[in-house]
Amino acid sequence: MAKTYKVKEIFYTLQGEGYHNGRAAVFCRFAGCNLWSGLEKDRATAICKFCDTDFWGTDGVLGGKYEATELASTINGLFKGDSNKFVVCTGGEPALQLDKALIDALHSYGFEIAIETNGTIPLAADIDWVCVSPKADTEILVKSGDELKLVYPQMENVPDQFESLQFKHYYLQPLDDINKLMNVAACVDYCKENPKWKLSMQMHKEAGIP
Repeated sequence: MAKTYKVKEIFYTLQGEGYHNGRAAVFCRFAGCNLWSGLEKDRATAICKFCDTDFWGTDGVLGGKYEATELASTINGLFKGDSNKFVVCTGGEPALQLDKALIDALHSYGFEIAIETNGTIPLAADIDWVCVSPKADTEILVKSGDELKLVYPQMENVPDQFESLQFKHYYLQPLDDINKLMNVAACVDYCKENPKWKLSMQMHKEAGIP
């Protein structure tokens, strides 16, 4: 029996943060995460307590259970144009599901594949762009990649503890809570004092796009 992938939602938009900010992309949000169930009743005991993403279940737009070829075809059908194809595999934690079969199916349509992961699960081979967003009280197993994006500030996670990892780009992203303006200022100050780091703002929230 072919593997099925549990998907919360699939949608076409612009990447709203990090290195590819502003780039057209299909987002495939996988259901499930290893750091939180996705249910509010479990947030207080979750490893990651500040997640603002709904990844529980398969009831979002184009959500459901797919086989690899069907999922790749659905993603391809949303992208406009035949060049510069880009898909962002996110979650939840996409590394729980993204595997060689789906990677090969997406590559067959010409997609560049990005993953946004918490870095606690080894990744399948041949992912084109690896973005790790470390969470507090976790062991990072993905120690190299393209982009490290740290939500800041976190009491348990400080930027300099990740600088020994092998990433091409290092971003601080303000924690989006009631202290957001203070958090933005803290990120700006840190990046000015430590220019290895760059500021990543969530443009999609400011622009009102998914």
